[in-house]
Amino acid sequence: MNRVESMLRLQQELNDDTNGKGWEKGITKNGKVIDWRRCIYLEAAELIESYPWKHWKNIAAEADYENIRIETVDIWHFIMSEALRLEKLERDGNIADLVQTIESLEAYIRFRDGDRADTGGDIYAEMALVERLIEGIFCDERIERLMSDFFDMASVSGLNLESLYTLYIGKNVLNRFRQNHGYKEGEYLKIWNGREDNVLMQEILASNSGISPEALYEALEEIYSTLQS
Repeated sequence: MNRVESMLRLQQELNDDTNGKGWEKGITKNGKVIDWRRCIYLEAAELIESYPWKHWKNIAAEADYENIRIETVDIWHFIMSEALRLEKLERDGNIADLVQTIESLEAYIRFRDGDRADTGGDIYAEMALVERLIEGIFCDERIERLMSDFFDMASVSGLNLESLYTLYIGKNVLNRFRQNHGYKEGEYLKIWNGREDNVLMQEILASNSGISPEALYEALEEIYSTLQS
């Protein structure tokens, strides 16, 4: 199974488990309305906050690329979810067909090959790519446009296909962990000994090359259990 197909199938499983079968119709098993495009633009706004764009505050700060990459992976969760929804409702829900659609995009091919969007390292040009993605949410219904904008945006964050896949797997496991520990009910502790769970998840990945999803989940469980004792 290639990287794109693996991520799509894992996202389908996560959505099925979290939201219930039939979530593609726009309602969770708990009766909550799902709007993946709203999720995308709010995550995109959080991503922009990782750039030192404010002319009145911390003007010498550096862009927080570590958090930018995490926010980018969060956006990818929601873009895949929107793509899976449309594939289910408008076609036959065949993930293999969706993989072919993604892998035929010129922006994906550039991203896969390690080509970065031409921003010259200018943070304002990088933010413009994020804002183009936001614009597409409101001005262009085509999922192909949204995915193409995503790959251009992701390319300047320091991600490539392999690192996107690795971080996605990590965040997918963390999302499952959160759900299993009371995230929906508001009981989950996101800050672990003064540090966000996202950061600790990345550190586990970085120090354990090739760690399996099961082993990552167990490592998270071991740390989290100390917070509950």
